[in-house]
Amino acid sequence: MTSDKPSSWPQVAATVGLLTVIISVLLTAFAWPAVRSTVHDIPIAVVGPAPAVQQVTAALEQRLPGAFEITAVDSTAAAEQLIRDREAYGAIDLSSGKPQVVTASAASAPVAQTLSALAAGLAQGETPAVAARDLVPLPSDDPRGAGLAAGALPLVIGGIMAAALLTARLRGAAQRVTGALAFAIAGGLAMAAILQFWLGSLSGDYLANAGGIALSVGATALTLLGLESLLGVAGLGLGAATMMLVGNPLSGVSSAPQMLPGWSGELGQLLPPGAGGSLLRSTAFFDGAGATHPVVVLSCWLALGALLCLASAVRSRRRTAPAAAEPAARETATV
Repeated sequence: MTSDKPSSWPQVAATVGLLTVIISVLLTAFAWPAVRSTVHDIPIAVVGPAPAVQQVTAALEQRLPGAFEITAVDSTAAAEQLIRDREAYGAIDLSSGKPQVVTASAASAPVAQTLSALAAGLAQGETPAVAARDLVPLPSDDPRGAGLAAGALPLVIGGIMAAALLTARLRGAAQRVTGALAFAIAGGLAMAAILQFWLGSLSGDYLANAGGIALSVGATALTLLGLESLLGVAGLGLGAATMMLVGNPLSGVSSAPQMLPGWSGELGQLLPPGAGGSLLRSTAFFDGAGATHPVVVLSCWLALGALLCLASAVRSRRRTAPAAAEPAARETATV
């Protein structure tokens, strides 16, 4: 029977304190990266004669100290190739005598806006103003990239829900792993279809986009399954909290990893949400350029989750074997 005795006032105070800590952690996790986001160490290319490149570099450093990592190239084509290869977010072209800013809004709309704003400053009162050209634009149906940014959270939630539901409904490591992989593929196909064919937020090859989403969801789901199989509900909770409170806010999907404060952008790219977002940008807008790093990161998480599930299954068999052997031993002894 449950007691109808009211809770003690210290228990009420402890519960209120716990809720306060939880909401403070949530606010910090999501608000800190957003409020402290700024342009720093953004790789861009500058094309033109050495004196002009030095002059522009000095002007950028004076206006936005530490904002850009500048690579000098000798041709417009070379600068454009760096952008298409995802080695630069944009370029300043001084080769024709009239400065031109080249952006790639598909790589990061906020960075493209920052570079476009620089065009007015480079004009230095000249008429007409410096031109800004978007080399790799976002789709016309979603010019702000809202669908891609909004899709980052469902990718994380999908992996968490898959791990929780598979744990609750299925028994056996093989069944759970198979279920996670099957859901990742089905979910990837469904989410890519919604984002690409309905909302128009993605371009590129549909199957490549679906594969990127599937790898991201599968990496999250399998990692959480593995943690749950070894540590129980605590492992599932720890993994889910890490993905939601660390991985998602630090993914850089809505801006760029380089815009996040300090080292947090680099950390975010080592977790499934950040790696998944970068992979989807690569497949959707850059013909797969820059996909190697996120594929390696996601594959490592996928393998880690599978190994944890395997380790848990082996441990369970070892525990079960002595228990199954004991009745047989007793029967033999009786005979």
